[in-house]
Amino acid sequence: MDKLVIEGGVGLKGEVTVSGAKNAVLPIMAASLLTDEPCLIKGVPNLRDTGSMLKILRSLGKLAEFDKGTVSICAGRTRSHVAEYKLVSTMRASFCVLGPLLAKLKKAKVSLPGGCVIGVRPVDLHLKGIRALGADISIDSGYVIARANKLKGAYTYLGGVYGSSVLATDNVMMAAVLAEGRTIIESAACEPEVADLAEFLIKMGAKIKGQGTPVIEIEGVKHLHGATHCIIADRIEAGTLILASLVTGGDILIKNVQCQHLGALVDKLKEAGANLEYRQGSLRVKGNRKLKSVNITTLPYPGFPTDMQAQMMSLMAVTPGISVITEKIYPDRFMHVAELNRMGAHIQREGPHAIVEGIKGLSGAPVMASDLRASASLVLAGLGARGKTSISRIYHLERGYENIEKKLINLGAKVWREKE
Repeated sequence: MDKLVIEGGVGLKGEVTVSGAKNAVLPIMAASLLTDEPCLIKGVPNLRDTGSMLKILRSLGKLAEFDKGTVSICAGRTRSHVAEYKLVSTMRASFCVLGPLLAKLKKAKVSLPGGCVIGVRPVDLHLKGIRALGADISIDSGYVIARANKLKGAYTYLGGVYGSSVLATDNVMMAAVLAEGRTIIESAACEPEVADLAEFLIKMGAKIKGQGTPVIEIEGVKHLHGATHCIIADRIEAGTLILASLVTGGDILIKNVQCQHLGALVDKLKEAGANLEYRQGSLRVKGNRKLKSVNITTLPYPGFPTDMQAQMMSLMAVTPGISVITEKIYPDRFMHVAELNRMGAHIQREGPHAIVEGIKGLSGAPVMASDLRASASLVLAGLGARGKTSISRIYHLERGYENIEKKLINLGAKVWREKE
């Protein structure tokens, strides 16, 4: 197993291009189960998670291949309705095969995805929405078993304790496109990745309105055909690269940025005094201005994204003043606090809040990644710290950031791998 070693204190400079969105491509790949015709998905990042979804599609009878950023999917000779635990357990997003399997085959047996280090994330909203469409659902031996001779359009409300659910919205939307009649999803997730899935489904022949808003209307159709689609840019990777420039005092031109998807982050960074220049799909970030601390509360889109909370904490850890970071999506998502404190940060957790006292600089130290976004926060901390930082369990990072090591090296960072 490898660890990532970073010699910090180098101001990043140059150009970097953002990859396709991980959280968009996974459900879009799952949506290919709704048709027997070929689908072509472009701009796909080469990640552990996309590799896992390819394996799941193959296990379900699809011929699925990845080549130079393009995934091609077509029907194979066999077809299965069972998504096995050994595959689903590697990635929570794979649970979104439930909706398309049920819609296409009238039955599905999908393993429950299991626990997660960032907190409990139940699938109750998924099951609630699919039951509303007329499915008979039971849970047996760790599997969700769903059957329906005919799915029928219905009204369903998908608001949860911590707001709307992206994957539940995806799952119900994919089940509803082949249901008889009209489905209304209220308190639907508004994330750009949900809208991107809807756009792919529309290209396949689905009738969907309201994507990107809290109310999605779907008029079921009898058949979907194949389609070609290009994935939107990954707003979380873009945000992470923006903070890399600010943490290191760098000057980076970030290409393939969709700033309309980064409103809450950009607003907070401008409040902090960051120098951001947007022009024709690119964003220039200069880290040569003194920043001030800001308070952050994570919320469902278009609020501040929970997937940027850990990275923002790394920036606030070296920004003068006191900032309060409140996590309202996953209140237990603070595993990175202890690791940042090992590097000299002054962070105290109080329930769903983290109080961050900014200091002049962090010191390199051995740290351990607990999850994908915590990994990114430790990379940012290491880039800005004095001395060497070694990050263990970097396989988390490979789940969601394509070629991040190479991209940072091209920007001048001193980063390399070593065996544990």
